[in-house]
Amino acid sequence: MRHSAVPTRAMNAQGDVIARRHGRPLAEHKVPHRSAGHVVHGKHRVARVVLKQAVVHHADRAADPVVAGSAIVMGLQSIVARNVDPQETAVITVGAFNAGVANNVIPQRATLRLSVRALNREVRELLEKRITELAHAQAQSYGVQAHVDYKRGYPVLVNNLAETDFARSVAEELVGAGRVTRQGRALTGSEDFAFFLEEVPGCYLLIGNGDGSGDGHGACMVHNPGYDFNDNNVAVGSAYWSLLVERFLKD
Repeated sequence: MRHSAVPTRAMNAQGDVIARRHGRPLAEHKVPHRSAGHVVHGKHRVARVVLKQAVVHHADRAADPVVAGSAIVMGLQSIVARNVDPQETAVITVGAFNAGVANNVIPQRATLRLSVRALNREVRELLEKRITELAHAQAQSYGVQAHVDYKRGYPVLVNNLAETDFARSVAEELVGAGRVTRQGRALTGSEDFAFFLEEVPGCYLLIGNGDGSGDGHGACMVHNPGYDFNDNNVAVGSAYWSLLVERFLKD
């Protein structure tokens, strides 16, 4: 069990709301929230840059997509450092670089695969613009052609204020204010619950799975082979959802 498999949805006189909880390596039963107007999870986009050589006959006459791709990888690191406001969050990761199969043949193409994350619309647009510009300019400077396939993935997940205040109050009632983080940090992971929040107001929150400090559970993130779900969270997690729905329907 990683987190609630299906988001909790309820309706009262005010209409639909939705909530979801996710496990995280924090103190056991710690329940962080983050209010509306503040991003919880950043946008995840995938960019694919394909480089093609123009001349292939001799090494001294060839345009090498591997060298061009290496220059692009290094150049991409300057975007966050020199184009993004230092008070904003942005991540550009080149997770794959594929080219050639032989050590004595200049390959016809090289492919870079990127993961791009940011926490607001302006920065997302800037990253797309600069990645595309830099890839084409660097490729041209090395005599190769660049094709950028930029796919916009997950939207930014933003909690609604009223629903987050309500979810926070339920958590404080259940486990006590001392175990509730009222304003957690923004995260740059992508989250499919963001699509739900574009349609229905709600709240995405976390529950501590253990931080490794004497609770018997290591501070291990999900999607990791060493992850161990804390069974103690079954009771408190179930109680939270029950109390959340009960208070919501009562109101």
